[in-house]
Amino acid sequence: MNKIILAYSGGLDTTVILKWLQENYDAEVITYTADLGQKDLRDDVEDRASQAGASHSIVEDLKDDFVKNYVFPMFRGNAIYEGEYLLGTSIARPLIAKRLVEIAKEEGAQFISHGATGKGNDQIRFELGVYGLAPELKIISPWREWDLASRKDLVKYCNENQLSVEEGSENEPPFSTDENLLHISYEGGILEDITSVPPESMWRNTKSIDDATDSGEEFSIEFENGDPIAVNDEKLSPAELLTKLNDIGSRNGIGRLDIVESRSTGMKSRGCYETPGGSILLKARRSIESICMDGESIKTKDELISKYSGLIYDGLWWAPERFAIQSLVDNFSKNVQGQIKILAKKGNVIILSRRSDKSLYKADLASFDEKGDFDQKDAEGYIKIKSLRLKNRDN
Repeated sequence: MNKIILAYSGGLDTTVILKWLQENYDAEVITYTADLGQKDLRDDVEDRASQAGASHSIVEDLKDDFVKNYVFPMFRGNAIYEGEYLLGTSIARPLIAKRLVEIAKEEGAQFISHGATGKGNDQIRFELGVYGLAPELKIISPWREWDLASRKDLVKYCNENQLSVEEGSENEPPFSTDENLLHISYEGGILEDITSVPPESMWRNTKSIDDATDSGEEFSIEFENGDPIAVNDEKLSPAELLTKLNDIGSRNGIGRLDIVESRSTGMKSRGCYETPGGSILLKARRSIESICMDGESIKTKDELISKYSGLIYDGLWWAPERFAIQSLVDNFSKNVQGQIKILAKKGNVIILSRRSDKSLYKADLASFDEKGDFDQKDAEGYIKIKSLRLKNRDN
C-alpha cells in the first residue's frame, strides 16, 4: 500500500485533503504538523487527523531549530524582499520540507502532499525543497488535481464524507493567514482590493501606533558571531530571544506592513504582515554591522541582498547558489559582535548607542578636530585618480 506524508494543519483544507488522498490514492496517510510558534496551532490536531483516517500523526516543536538554523542565518544576509518583506512565510518552508523528507524516509513513504494552492508561492517552495533534498519522492498537490474550488465545496465534501465541520467553517475571516514565530501574514479575500484599508481588527500581533505607549521602551541586544544572543543582558535561546523581541515590538506598534509583492508565479499579490521582532532585529543588526564590518564588505553584502532574498522567496533555500552566498555572509559575520541599545517607540526602532570590542570606528581618525593617523594631503592623489574618467569622457 502506498504511504503519503501530509503536511497537516488540522484546518478544513488539510482535513479534506487527508480524506481525499485516502480515497483517490488508496494510500495510508501519515500527517505531519510542525510547531513553529503559530498561536493558532490546534491542541486537537492529532485527534482531528485520526478522526479523518490518518494512520498516525506526528507533531514536532521546531521553534528553536526554526530560529537558530533558518531565521538567524537569513538575517545574517539582511534578507528583505523587494525592499520591504521580511520573508516570514518563505523562510519556514525549507524546514518543513526538510522534515517531510526525513519522515518520508523513516516511514518508507513514496509520496509527500501539501495543501498549498495552485496560484500561490508555497507550492513552489514546498516542492522545490522536497526535490532539492530527495528527488526520488513524488509530490501530490490536491489543489492542482481536484475539482473543489471554494470553502463551500470543502464543507460540502466534509458533510458527504462524515467529517466533522466546526461551527463557523463556512464563515472564516475574509482573508487567509499564515503564522510562525517570525511573523503572521494576511492575504486574499477583502485584501485583494488594493484600494481598501485593512480593518484594524485584522491585526493580531501588534498594537496600533495610536495605542502604543507614548514613552516607548529602551532595551539592548547583544550579538556574537553575527547572531543575537541576549536581550537586556539576559542570555536567551533563539526562540526565547525572538519571542522577547516580538513582545517588545508588539506593544510599541512595530512591524506592520501592507505591500503589493511579485509572486514567483508571475502575478502581483497584496500581502499584509506583522513582523515585530524581525523589524527590530534587522535594524539592530545593520547597526552593529556598521561598526564591525569595513565599507567594502558592507557594499559587497548589500549587492547580494536582492539575489539572496529572491532565492528564499522562490523556494531555493536548498540550491547550491544559496549555500555559496550563505558561506560568504557567514564569513562576513564572524566579527559582528557587541551590543546595541534601542528605543522602541510608536512604530519606530531608534538606535541609541553601539558598542563592540571588534569596532572599526576610531574617534580620533574620524574627528574633524584631531589629525589622527591620517594625512589630508593623501586625498589629493586619490581624487586625481578617481576623476580621470570623469575628465576624459565625451561630454
